[in-house]
Order: sequence, then structure tokens, then C-alpha cells
Amino acid sequence: MTQQHTTGGNVLEIDRLTLRLPDGRAARPLLDGVSLTVAPGETVGLVGESGSGKSVACRSVLGLLPGAARATGEVRVAGRDVLTLGRADLAALRAREVAMVFQDPRASVNPLRRVGDFVTEGLRATGVPAARATARAEELLAAVGIRDPRGALRRRPHELSGGMLQRVVIAAALAGDPALLVADEPTTALDVTTQAEIIAILTRLQAERGTGLLFVTHDLELAAALCDRVYVMYAGRIVETGRTGDLFDRPRHPYTAGLLSCTPRLDPDAPAPRPLAGRPVSVAEAPPGCAFAARCPHAQPRCTEEVPELRPYGPGFASCHRADEGIPL
Repeated sequence: MTQQHTTGGNVLEIDRLTLRLPDGRAARPLLDGVSLTVAPGETVGLVGESGSGKSVACRSVLGLLPGAARATGEVRVAGRDVLTLGRADLAALRAREVAMVFQDPRASVNPLRRVGDFVTEGLRATGVPAARATARAEELLAAVGIRDPRGALRRRPHELSGGMLQRVVIAAALAGDPALLVADEPTTALDVTTQAEIIAILTRLQAERGTGLLFVTHDLELAAALCDRVYVMYAGRIVETGRTGDLFDRPRHPYTAGLLSCTPRLDPDAPAPRPLAGRPVSVAEAPPGCAFAARCPHAQPRCTEEVPELRPYGPGFASCHRADEGIPL
């Protein structure tokens, strides 16, 4: 029987998380004052270009921080601050409260072990008897659309396609009925048809269980279709956030507008995609003022001198000196 997560409060609260590497290894923080929340049953998107800090932020939820990194702020999962937990408590949290689905399913599994060992590992670690763990694994594999779950338990990862293996990874992530599921671009390595199937599985299982979902992606069309709210990241900071419809209909930050303008659309009257000028800021660079100013078509002298705060504008928040003017798409 699956668990319905209907408790009050947020299943995830990241509060002013800042992550710095030792001096000389980076000119700016990997994450700079990042705050976000996920409620039970809610799907929250975290979007941005490669290098924006999305994956670092989502891995922090499991306490997977870069070596020697210094973290300040809080990362609370089901009310517990991940950054303060010892090894045993952190392992228990990962087994029961939060699970993660990574980009490449083949990097998530041991190629020498059978699928059944992988799916039941977390259950057996929490004391579930082997026979019950195996039965539960069969149920999960059937739930994610694997037709012969009992046979799949005996197979090794190389015997499965990428799409089938990602289904196995999702089944393993859901084995402990976590309150929070973190998906780090889980469809990137898959073909379009399989991507749609994986997304359908995630949303269906999430709705059945009331699980909170933090969905990391660079695909704004996918975020628009899947997410209740969206956070947009650039150079380690949240630059805009709001409910999905409001944010995509009227972006307040030029970076969000730029991402939308370079996204291909299927509408007959849709304009041709326009590339976003310039390149993302690397961790070796720490420009003064707004990190996006060098790429921004709306930048003013103030933008290169003062770092804009994340402030409320309309129904959302944006970190832009000109957010109240409206950004044309």
C-alpha cells in the first residue's frame, strides 16, 4: 500500500542557501542566497542554462555538496535541516523522506548487480524482510510500466534500454514512499517519445502519493506543462519566481524573457526562436552589479553597479532594476 503525504507545511524549504568553494577555486559563490519551497503534492520547476547552479541546488537537498564547500543557510526536508545532520541521520532521511532521479540512469546503477538488488536496496537497509522487499519491488516496477516485473528483477542494467532503466530508477526512488522527489533533468538522455512516457509516469505516481516534486530542467516548455510554480536561476541566484502561467505570460526578468524567446514553438503563428546573446557567467567570474547585465538588451549603467534584490512584482518576484516596466518577449 502506498502512503499519501497529506501533512501540512512544506516538504522542502531552502532558506538563503549560500555555497562557497575554498579561496582561489571560484570567484563567486556556487549558490548565492537561494531560497525556495515545495509543498506536498506540488510540482516546482527549477530552470536555467547549464552552469546556473540548478543541479548543485537540488543535490544539496540530499546533502550532496561539493568537497570542501562551505555552506550557510538552511535546507529543511520534512522540517529537518539537512546541513546539520550526521551520517546516520542523513542516510535515514534519504531512505524515508527524500529521493532523487538523476539525468543518466546508467550512472545511477551498479552495472554488475541485478535490477532487483538495486530496487530493493533501500528497503532492505531499513529492515524490510527480503521477501517483502522483493514483492514491493515487483509492485513498483509494474507501476512504472514494466510489463514483466518479476523477470526484470533478475536482469542486469545493460539488458534494459535507457527508457526502461529510467523507469527502474524511478521505481527505486519511490520505494520508501518519500515525501519529496527531486528529479534532475530525468528525461535528458531519452528520445522524445520515451520522455513523454517518463513524465506521464512521474506525474501520475506523484498525484497518487501526494509527493512533492522538485523538477530541474532547461526546457521551459516542459516546465510550463508540468510545474505549478517555477524558479529561474542565473549565476547561482534566483532571478525570478512565480506561478507558472503568470511567469511565462509576463516575465519580469530579461533572462526569463530571453529563455522564452529562444524556445522553439509549434504554433503556426509563433515567431522564430531568437538566441540568447552572449554566454553564461562562469564561477571564475564575479562581475559587479547584475550578473546578467553584459547579456541584457535592457541594461542601464545602474545594472553594472548595483546588485538587484529579489523583490515582489505583481504575483511573483524578480531580481531586476527594471522589473516594474515589463519585459517585452
